[in-house]
Amino acid sequence: MRNLNFHHLHYFWTVAKEGHLTRAAQKLNVSQSALSSQIKQLEGRLGHDLFHRQGRALSLTDVGHLVLEYAESIFNLSNELLSMMESGEQRVQQLRIGAVATLSRNFQENFLRPVIGLDKVKLALKSSNFDDLLEQLRVHKLDLILSNRPVASDSTTPWRCKLIAQQGVFLVGPSDSEFATLRFPQDLTRVKLLLPGPDSDIRTQFDLYCEQHGLSVTPYAEVDDMAMLRLLARDAGAVAVVPEVVVQDEIQAGILKNYATLDSVTESFYAITAKRHVDLPILKSLLNSDAIVPDSAPRE
Repeated sequence: MRNLNFHHLHYFWTVAKEGHLTRAAQKLNVSQSALSSQIKQLEGRLGHDLFHRQGRALSLTDVGHLVLEYAESIFNLSNELLSMMESGEQRVQQLRIGAVATLSRNFQENFLRPVIGLDKVKLALKSSNFDDLLEQLRVHKLDLILSNRPVASDSTTPWRCKLIAQQGVFLVGPSDSEFATLRFPQDLTRVKLLLPGPDSDIRTQFDLYCEQHGLSVTPYAEVDDMAMLRLLARDAGAVAVVPEVVVQDEIQAGILKNYATLDSVTESFYAITAKRHVDLPILKSLLNSDAIVPDSAPRE
Protein backbone atom coordinates (compact mmCIF):
# COMPACT_ATOMS: atom_id res chain seq x y z
CA MET A 1 0.00 0.00 0.00
CA ARG A 2 1.27 3.47 -0.91
CA ASN A 3 1.31 5.83 2.06
CA LEU A 4 1.85 9.58 2.18
CA ASN A 5 3.72 11.15 5.07
CA PHE A 6 1.41 14.01 6.10
CA HIS A 7 4.12 15.46 8.33
CA HIS A 8 6.22 15.99 5.22
CA LEU A 9 3.16 17.38 3.41
CA HIS A 10 2.58 19.90 6.19
CA TYR A 11 6.19 21.06 5.93
CA PHE A 12 5.75 21.45 2.16
CA TRP A 13 2.48 23.36 2.66
CA THR A 14 4.15 25.79 5.10
CA VAL A 15 7.11 26.41 2.79
CA ALA A 16 4.76 26.95 -0.17
CA LYS A 17 2.72 29.48 1.80
CA GLU A 18 5.78 31.34 3.08
CA GLY A 19 7.67 31.18 -0.22
CA HIS A 20 10.97 31.18 1.66
CA LEU A 21 12.84 28.40 3.44
CA THR A 22 14.16 30.57 6.28
CA ARG A 23 10.75 32.00 7.20
CA ALA A 24 9.13 28.57 7.00
CA ALA A 25 11.82 27.05 9.24
CA GLN A 26 11.32 29.80 11.81
CA LYS A 27 7.56 29.31 11.75
CA LEU A 28 7.88 25.55 12.16
CA ASN A 29 10.67 25.90 14.75
CA VAL A 30 12.99 23.51 12.90
CA SER A 31 16.38 23.95 11.27
CA GLN A 32 16.58 24.83 7.59
CA SER A 33 18.57 21.68 6.88
CA ALA A 34 15.95 19.47 8.55
CA LEU A 35 13.18 21.24 6.67
CA SER A 36 14.98 20.91 3.35
CA SER A 37 15.54 17.20 4.03
CA GLN A 38 11.82 16.65 4.74
CA ILE A 39 10.86 18.38 1.49
CA LYS A 40 13.33 16.27 -0.49
CA GLN A 41 11.85 13.12 1.03
CA LEU A 42 8.37 14.21 -0.06
CA GLU A 43 9.66 14.96 -3.56
CA GLY A 44 11.25 11.52 -3.67
CA ARG A 45 8.01 9.91 -2.55
CA LEU A 46 6.00 11.74 -5.24
CA GLY A 47 8.65 11.38 -7.91
CA HIS A 48 8.59 15.06 -8.84
CA ASP A 49 10.34 18.29 -7.90
CA LEU A 50 7.96 20.61 -6.08
CA PHE A 51 10.06 23.77 -6.03
CA HIS A 52 12.36 25.76 -8.25
CA ARG A 53 15.23 26.65 -5.91
CA GLN A 54 16.94 30.04 -6.07
CA GLY A 55 19.09 30.23 -2.94
CA ARG A 56 16.72 30.14 0.01
CA ALA A 57 13.87 31.61 -2.06
CA LEU A 58 11.56 29.02 -3.57
CA SER A 59 8.89 29.02 -6.24
CA LEU A 60 6.47 26.21 -7.02
CA THR A 61 6.81 23.99 -10.05
CA ASP A 62 3.69 23.03 -11.99
CA VAL A 63 3.47 19.82 -9.97
CA GLY A 64 4.08 21.86 -6.82
CA HIS A 65 1.01 23.99 -7.56
CA LEU A 66 -1.07 20.84 -7.98
CA VAL A 67 0.20 19.32 -4.73
CA LEU A 68 -0.49 22.62 -2.94
CA GLU A 69 -4.14 22.47 -4.01
CA TYR A 70 -4.45 18.99 -2.50
CA ALA A 71 -2.61 20.09 0.65
CA GLU A 72 -4.96 23.06 1.07
CA SER A 73 -7.97 20.76 0.88
CA ILE A 74 -6.45 18.21 3.28
CA PHE A 75 -5.51 20.69 6.00
CA ASN A 76 -8.72 22.72 5.65
CA LEU A 77 -10.66 19.49 6.11
CA SER A 78 -8.54 18.70 9.17
CA ASN A 79 -9.33 22.09 10.70
CA GLU A 80 -13.02 21.60 9.93
CA LEU A 81 -12.98 18.21 11.67
CA LEU A 82 -11.36 19.68 14.79
CA SER A 83 -13.85 22.56 14.77
CA MET A 84 -16.81 20.19 14.56
CA MET A 85 -15.47 17.95 17.33
CA GLU A 86 -14.86 20.92 19.62
CA SER A 87 -18.43 22.12 19.01
CA GLY A 88 -19.79 18.63 19.67
CA GLU A 89 -18.01 18.42 22.99
CA GLN A 90 -19.70 21.55 24.26
CA ARG A 91 -23.24 21.76 25.58
CA VAL A 92 -23.36 25.27 24.15
CA GLN A 93 -22.74 25.58 20.43
CA GLN A 94 -20.19 28.23 19.54
CA LEU A 95 -20.86 30.49 16.58
CA ARG A 96 -17.80 32.45 15.43
CA ILE A 97 -18.67 35.51 13.38
CA GLY A 98 -16.20 37.90 11.76
CA ALA A 99 -17.19 41.35 10.52
CA VAL A 100 -15.33 43.89 8.44
CA ALA A 101 -14.18 46.60 10.83
CA THR A 102 -16.05 49.41 9.04
CA LEU A 103 -19.39 47.57 8.91
CA SER A 104 -22.38 49.10 10.70
CA ARG A 105 -22.77 47.76 14.24
CA ASN A 106 -26.52 48.17 13.82
CA PHE A 107 -26.52 45.79 10.90
CA GLN A 108 -24.38 43.25 12.73
CA GLU A 109 -26.73 43.17 15.70
CA ASN A 110 -29.79 42.97 13.45
CA PHE A 111 -28.30 40.00 11.65
CA LEU A 112 -27.45 38.21 14.91
CA ARG A 113 -30.76 39.02 16.60
CA PRO A 114 -32.31 35.53 16.04
CA VAL A 115 -29.52 33.90 18.11
CA ILE A 116 -28.79 36.63 20.66
CA GLY A 117 -29.82 35.44 24.10
CA LEU A 118 -30.24 31.78 23.16
CA ASP A 119 -29.00 29.59 26.00
CA LYS A 120 -27.48 27.01 23.66
CA VAL A 121 -25.50 29.45 21.51
CA LYS A 122 -22.25 31.14 22.48
CA LEU A 123 -21.26 33.99 20.20
CA ALA A 124 -17.65 34.87 19.43
CA LEU A 125 -17.40 38.10 17.43
CA LYS A 126 -14.27 39.37 15.71
CA SER A 127 -13.69 42.59 13.81
CA SER A 128 -10.78 42.90 11.38
CA ASN A 129 -9.83 43.70 7.79
CA PHE A 130 -11.32 41.70 4.95
CA ASP A 131 -8.23 39.69 3.99
CA ASP A 132 -7.48 38.69 7.59
CA LEU A 133 -11.06 37.50 8.07
CA LEU A 134 -10.96 35.45 4.86
CA GLU A 135 -7.79 33.71 6.00
CA GLN A 136 -9.39 32.82 9.33
CA LEU A 137 -12.51 31.56 7.56
CA ARG A 138 -10.37 29.49 5.20
CA VAL A 139 -8.81 27.55 8.08
CA HIS A 140 -12.16 27.29 9.90
CA LYS A 141 -11.30 29.65 12.74
CA LEU A 142 -14.47 31.55 11.76
CA ASP A 143 -17.84 30.18 10.71
CA LEU A 144 -19.06 33.24 8.79
CA ILE A 145 -17.99 36.71 7.69
CA LEU A 146 -20.28 39.74 7.42
CA SER A 147 -19.06 42.16 4.78
CA ASN A 148 -20.20 44.98 2.54
CA ARG A 149 -18.17 43.59 -0.36
CA PRO A 150 -18.48 40.22 -2.10
CA VAL A 151 -15.78 37.64 -2.71
CA ALA A 152 -15.37 35.30 -5.66
CA SER A 153 -14.53 31.61 -5.34
CA ASP A 154 -11.20 30.31 -6.59
CA SER A 155 -9.73 26.88 -7.30
CA THR A 156 -8.45 26.39 -3.76
CA THR A 157 -11.22 28.05 -1.76
CA PRO A 158 -14.84 27.69 -2.92
CA TRP A 159 -16.27 30.60 -0.95
CA ARG A 160 -20.03 30.83 -0.56
CA CYS A 161 -21.07 34.46 -0.81
CA LYS A 162 -24.74 35.32 -0.21
CA LEU A 163 -26.32 38.75 -0.63
CA ILE A 164 -28.40 39.05 2.54
CA ALA A 165 -29.56 42.69 2.50
CA GLN A 166 -29.40 45.95 0.60
CA GLN A 167 -29.87 49.37 2.20
CA GLY A 168 -30.68 52.74 0.71
CA VAL A 169 -28.26 55.65 1.23
CA PHE A 170 -29.45 59.04 2.47
CA LEU A 171 -28.35 62.64 2.77
CA VAL A 172 -28.71 63.07 6.53
CA GLY A 173 -28.14 66.09 8.75
CA PRO A 174 -29.27 67.76 12.00
CA SER A 175 -33.03 68.28 12.07
CA ASP A 176 -32.94 71.68 13.81
CA SER A 177 -30.68 73.45 11.33
CA GLU A 178 -30.70 75.78 8.39
CA PHE A 179 -30.59 72.75 6.08
CA ALA A 180 -34.39 72.66 6.04
CA THR A 181 -34.44 75.64 3.66
CA LEU A 182 -32.08 74.00 1.17
CA ARG A 183 -32.88 71.77 -1.78
CA PHE A 184 -31.02 68.51 -2.12
CA PRO A 185 -29.07 67.30 -3.95
CA GLN A 186 -28.82 70.65 -5.79
CA ASP A 187 -27.53 72.55 -2.74
CA LEU A 188 -24.90 70.03 -1.68
CA THR A 189 -22.17 72.51 -2.61
CA ARG A 190 -23.46 74.90 0.08
CA VAL A 191 -23.03 72.60 3.10
CA LYS A 192 -20.31 70.74 4.92
CA LEU A 193 -20.33 67.24 3.49
CA LEU A 194 -19.35 64.02 5.26
CA LEU A 195 -18.48 61.17 2.89
CA PRO A 196 -17.40 57.54 3.22
CA GLY A 197 -13.72 57.03 2.35
CA PRO A 198 -12.46 56.75 -1.24
CA ASP A 199 -12.23 52.94 -1.05
CA SER A 200 -15.89 52.57 -0.14
CA ASP A 201 -18.33 51.20 -2.69
CA ILE A 202 -20.83 53.80 -1.48
CA ARG A 203 -18.31 56.53 -2.28
CA THR A 204 -17.83 55.18 -5.79
CA GLN A 205 -21.57 55.18 -6.37
CA PHE A 206 -21.95 58.67 -4.88
CA ASP A 207 -19.20 60.12 -7.08
CA LEU A 208 -20.99 58.69 -10.12
CA TYR A 209 -24.27 60.12 -8.83
CA CYS A 210 -22.67 63.58 -8.62
CA GLU A 211 -21.33 63.29 -12.17
CA GLN A 212 -24.76 62.34 -13.45
CA HIS A 213 -26.34 65.33 -11.68
CA GLY A 214 -23.62 67.80 -12.65
CA LEU A 215 -22.49 68.32 -9.05
CA SER A 216 -18.92 69.17 -8.01
CA VAL A 217 -18.52 68.65 -4.26
CA THR A 218 -15.61 68.84 -1.83
CA PRO A 219 -15.87 66.67 1.28
CA TYR A 220 -15.58 68.30 4.69
CA ALA A 221 -14.43 64.91 6.02
CA GLU A 222 -13.94 61.39 4.67
CA VAL A 223 -14.77 58.65 7.17
CA ASP A 224 -14.40 54.89 6.75
CA ASP A 225 -15.95 53.83 10.04
CA MET A 226 -19.77 53.91 10.01
CA ALA A 227 -20.03 54.49 13.77
CA MET A 228 -17.83 57.60 13.48
CA LEU A 229 -19.77 58.79 10.43
CA ARG A 230 -22.97 58.54 12.49
CA LEU A 231 -21.44 60.58 15.34
CA LEU A 232 -20.19 63.29 13.00
CA ALA A 233 -23.56 63.46 11.25
CA ARG A 234 -25.08 64.13 14.66
CA ASP A 235 -22.50 66.57 16.03
CA ALA A 236 -20.59 68.29 13.20
CA GLY A 237 -23.35 70.44 11.73
CA ALA A 238 -22.85 68.70 8.39
CA VAL A 239 -24.72 66.57 5.90
CA ALA A 240 -23.61 62.94 5.71
CA VAL A 241 -23.91 60.38 2.93
CA VAL A 242 -24.88 57.38 5.01
CA PRO A 243 -26.86 54.10 4.78
CA GLU A 244 -30.21 54.23 6.55
CA VAL A 245 -29.42 51.40 8.98
CA VAL A 246 -26.57 53.40 10.51
CA VAL A 247 -28.71 56.38 11.62
CA GLN A 248 -32.20 54.92 11.80
CA ASP A 249 -32.60 55.50 15.55
CA GLU A 250 -31.47 59.13 15.29
CA ILE A 251 -33.94 59.76 12.47
CA GLN A 252 -36.79 58.17 14.44
CA ALA A 253 -35.86 60.23 17.50
CA GLY A 254 -35.80 63.46 15.47
CA ILE A 255 -32.11 64.12 16.13
CA LEU A 256 -31.24 63.68 12.47
CA LYS A 257 -33.34 64.22 9.37
CA ASN A 258 -33.32 62.48 6.03
CA TYR A 259 -33.11 65.31 3.51
CA ALA A 260 -32.91 63.16 0.38
CA THR A 261 -32.65 59.57 -0.72
CA LEU A 262 -29.84 59.04 -3.20
CA ASP A 263 -31.46 57.06 -5.99
CA SER A 264 -29.23 54.25 -7.31
CA VAL A 265 -26.80 54.57 -4.35
CA THR A 266 -27.04 51.55 -2.04
CA GLU A 267 -24.99 49.50 0.39
CA SER A 268 -25.03 45.73 -0.04
CA PHE A 269 -24.39 43.28 2.78
CA TYR A 270 -22.97 39.80 2.27
CA ALA A 271 -22.63 36.66 4.37
CA ILE A 272 -19.52 34.71 3.38
CA THR A 273 -18.94 31.11 4.40
CA ALA A 274 -16.47 28.40 3.40
CA LYS A 275 -17.65 25.13 1.94
CA ARG A 276 -17.87 22.50 4.68
CA HIS A 277 -18.62 18.81 4.65
CA VAL A 278 -21.08 19.33 7.51
CA ASP A 279 -22.97 22.63 7.82
CA LEU A 280 -23.70 24.02 11.27
CA PRO A 281 -27.49 23.88 11.80
CA ILE A 282 -27.54 27.16 13.75
CA LEU A 283 -25.65 28.89 10.94
CA LYS A 284 -28.01 27.53 8.30
CA SER A 285 -30.96 28.78 10.33
CA LEU A 286 -29.40 32.21 10.71
CA LEU A 287 -28.74 32.58 6.99
CA ASN A 288 -32.32 31.62 6.20
CA SER A 289 -33.78 34.13 8.66
CA ASP A 290 -36.27 36.65 7.25
CA ALA A 291 -35.47 39.21 9.95
CA ILE A 292 -31.93 40.18 9.01
CA VAL A 293 -32.73 43.91 8.85
CA PRO A 294 -35.87 44.64 10.89
CA ASP A 295 -37.82 47.87 10.51
CA SER A 296 -36.51 49.21 13.79
CA ALA A 297 -32.74 48.94 14.24
CA PRO A 298 -30.96 49.14 17.61
CA ARG A 299 -28.52 51.89 18.43
CA GLU A 300 -24.95 51.81 17.20
